Amino acid sequence: MDNLLVQLKSLQEKNKTLANLLNLELKEKEAKKLQAEQANPDFWRDQERAVKVGQALEKIQKQLQPFTDLEIDLKELKELVSLAETEAPELRGELELKIIDLEKRYQDLEFYSLMSGVYDDSDVYLSIHAGTGGVDAQDFALMLERMYLRFCERVNFKIELVERSLANEAGIKSALYKISAPYAYGYFKSEHGVHRLVRISPFDGEDLRQTSFALVEVTPELPTESLPALKDEDLKIDLFRASGPGGQNVNKTESAVRITHLPTGLVVACQTERSQHQNKATALSVLQAKLHQRALLERAGEIQEIKGGVVTASWGRQIRSYVLQPYQMVKDHRTNYSTSDVNNVLDGDLKSFMEAYLRFSAKEGAEN
Repeated sequence: MDNLLVQLKSLQEKNKTLANLLNLELKEKEAKKLQAEQANPDFWRDQERAVKVGQALEKIQKQLQPFTDLEIDLKELKELVSLAETEAPELRGELELKIIDLEKRYQDLEFYSLMSGVYDDSDVYLSIHAGTGGVDAQDFALMLERMYLRFCERVNFKIELVERSLANEAGIKSALYKISAPYAYGYFKSEHGVHRLVRISPFDGEDLRQTSFALVEVTPELPTESLPALKDEDLKIDLFRASGPGGQNVNKTESAVRITHLPTGLVVACQTERSQHQNKATALSVLQAKLHQRALLERAGEIQEIKGGVVTASWGRQIRSYVLQPYQMVKDHRTNYSTSDVNNVLDGDLKSFMEAYLRFSAKEGAEN
């Protein structure tokens, strides 16, 4: 049994190292601070603040729970191994299987060590826009939307629709979602960029191979104190009626909101809430997050020309290609990671691509 105890001790040490790398001690202190605030008799007098505190605490607890559970199970199994050494040596095979299971759980948690960016543990806004390629591009945008919805189902991420614009013939023109989960931005930042589809067009009677494009934008949700201030004179606010499939009006009042940031040309719309006030607040929050991300990219030199330097969803800019004809392959052009299982990828199996990108980014950061 000695070698089993050595394995368990090694796994405990690795789990603690990973917890330190992810600054979980700071998160535990923040959780205790929020719990103390909840215990205050006057906590619910400010309901807006109370809701935010509850959401923040729930998010931290979800981040901490897998590590806490693993540590508890390691201690219990260590005690069981020590006991079995003298009293039940016949349990060795069963104990070895339990250790294998714990090692697998640790490997799953180790994935989070790749998410050390400032905003990697933030929730995320995911927007999809049809690019060049006509109806095929709009249909491709719908395929990407389904792919991300299926991914969120697979990993139990909460996803909320903010705005969606249907195309006339097929597919969507654009869609904007908020995704809430521990390290949501860390997962989805690999998806930011132009995506390319090659296939026999179902909308072309001549069965010609068609190339189409879609743009995916990924923006972390930022804490209120990090959001840039907005000037009223820089904003153009349009009100309109939210519409659903076929163009029918969802609401009889103009509750949907579209905000244009005049200096940059950024446009954000929200139409999912019944209240115009709620839609405006959501749109402003998304706009502020996009402006903050844009400023960070500018300072990092990743955008050559901020004014007018919009990334177009067209040839030569793609980060990933989905080829259905004449062969089947999905390839990420940054990491060179690829798979021939196109259907599984389009059904939401994206974790391998996300992990490959995170490892690629970590390597690039270490070399620069």
